[in-house]
Amino acid sequence: MANIKSAKKRAKTNEKRRQKNVTRRSDIKTTVKKVLSAIEQKNADNAKKLLTEVESKIARAAGKNLLKKNTASRKIGRLAKKVAALAK
Repeated sequence: MANIKSAKKRAKTNEKRRQKNVTRRSDIKTTVKKVLSAIEQKNADNAKKLLTEVESKIARAAGKNLLKKNTASRKIGRLAKKVAALAK
């Protein structure tokens, strides 16, 4: 554990940030699974609604540097492609 006051504060801040990041990542994974299960069940309306929710969460994560921009774009693109194929 750190001895200097500012280092102690950084350690606390880093732990809080880590917890938030874990929660955000978990939330994204859960929502992606919901989209994929809606696609599997061939429920196009629900899949489209969930896709907009997941796009928002992934874009927000990319904005907060939780995901790299290209990774976020790739994830959104692949999901959108699957939902579009379902709608046909």
